[in-house]
Amino acid sequence: MIDQLETFCLNILRKIKLGKLADLYEDHREGMRYLVFGVLSTIVNIVTAAFTYYVLFAKLPEEWKVNLSTVLAIIAAWIFAYVTNKLYVFASKTTGMKELFKEILSFVSCRTVTAIVEIVLMNIFVTMLQWNYLMMKIIVNIIVIILNFVFSKLIIFKKEKGEENA
Repeated sequence: MIDQLETFCLNILRKIKLGKLADLYEDHREGMRYLVFGVLSTIVNIVTAAFTYYVLFAKLPEEWKVNLSTVLAIIAAWIFAYVTNKLYVFASKTTGMKELFKEILSFVSCRTVTAIVEIVLMNIFVTMLQWNYLMMKIIVNIIVIILNFVFSKLIIFKKEKGEENA
């Protein structure tokens, strides 16, 4: 389904005289897919964070709101990102439970590093400096997306030699 939607969108770009943009996308399909699903994962993160911060945990002390909302948003984004990265971005083909467990453990380990970065930055900017929660959530997520791409490409979903063209 994703492939058909992608083809449909690329055909539209070509019809409206943006064929070079479609060609650029096709030449860098993996990175572009990561960007698209990264944006969607960030939306999952921000919407979950906003809902939990402003609605679910609205009456809690600021530090609790920041931390609980950030952690729940990270978990929601992790689930979305793992599934989409595995299936659509890196097309990971695990062949057994042991390999799948290793991949999931690697994903969670790397994402834990960026989650710590996100939590620390959110606490500094929102709890300590009292900057706007939603604005900082967006800015911090840009940093996290870049770090997550590097980890995903080089560690989690890395292709073995000879597998790059498969």
